Amino acid sequence: MSELFIGLMSGTSLDGADGVLVDFSGAQLAVMAHASAAMPKPLRQELLALNQSGPNELQRAALAANALVRVYAQVVADLVRIAGIDKATVNAIGAHGQTVRHQPQAFDGTGYTLQLNNPALLAELTGMDVVADFRSRDVAAGGQGAPLVPAFHRLVFGRAHETVAVLNLGGMANLTVLSPQPPGDILGFDCGPGNALMDAWCLQQRGQAFDTDGNWAATGRVHAGLLNAMLAEPYFDQTAPKSTGRDLFNPAWLNEKLEQFAPMETADVQATLAELTASVCATSVKRHGADSKNLIVCGGGVFNDHLMRRLQALLTWLQVDSSQSHGLAPLQVEATAFAWLARKAVLREAISLQTVTGARGRRVLGAIYPA
Repeated sequence: MSELFIGLMSGTSLDGADGVLVDFSGAQLAVMAHASAAMPKPLRQELLALNQSGPNELQRAALAANALVRVYAQVVADLVRIAGIDKATVNAIGAHGQTVRHQPQAFDGTGYTLQLNNPALLAELTGMDVVADFRSRDVAAGGQGAPLVPAFHRLVFGRAHETVAVLNLGGMANLTVLSPQPPGDILGFDCGPGNALMDAWCLQQRGQAFDTDGNWAATGRVHAGLLNAMLAEPYFDQTAPKSTGRDLFNPAWLNEKLEQFAPMETADVQATLAELTASVCATSVKRHGADSKNLIVCGGGVFNDHLMRRLQALLTWLQVDSSQSHGLAPLQVEATAFAWLARKAVLREAISLQTVTGARGRRVLGAIYPA
């Protein structure tokens, strides 16, 4: 069996799609190539709109999925070209899709999670097997369906004699705490908003998709009243397992909080949103990973220098640093995780996520679409 797998990831930030070609044949995985593609603006706007109910949304969702898959297919072609390999040597593609609704355990006790994707079209466009729909089996088994990456974090960041904390700063922020091996227990959950609210405010006020290096937030002052109003959100006091997304933390949620304190300087709002992310993440680490010496950070939030400084200021006893210093580039971690999950699905190996998602037991995650 070929041990070459491709992983594709487009996260809640909606900035683009990242892909990696990974070789699992050695004692340690090796990323052979990394490619990315920006999300076309019309597609980004449509994916954001589909987070809420709207007219003709079934057709719009299907067409958005087709458009997203064409972005994925370009990333796959770039990976094959960069690595200089025959695409026939790739075992499968792990394609997560784009989450637009996430309501586990809601409404009927099971709930749902919805990732827009068209893996059949991706198989047609690439000529490769595709593994997709990773979350729904976990939800069917009573789990949150998210986060799925903590099991992979154990593989690449787990240590034999110390606790390790890993923070993914995507659109949402999720924390993994890895106990020493053995027993190697895993705790993981969504802390709350990562970059999503900061990006939305920056786009609304400045016409920029994100706050480069956190420079704008750094010019503002944290508004204590607004911060406390946001921290009063009941989600933050829920115990794990728990997961969240744009269904809760969206511009309407922010506007509701802002109404109490208007008018405000726009830079102060950005500074307060950065402090919200830093605060909920730091509180999560203090509660669950206080004995860790490092906080390994991955995802796009790594490049927000202001946010990273605030995390370090709130977590003075440990070292906050990028996953780059621990063997895997921050924009490669999630894509590599889905390459690994695709391999697990191909091998029919169940993933143990009970302590993360609350699922009833180990499950094989993902559906396979042959080329």
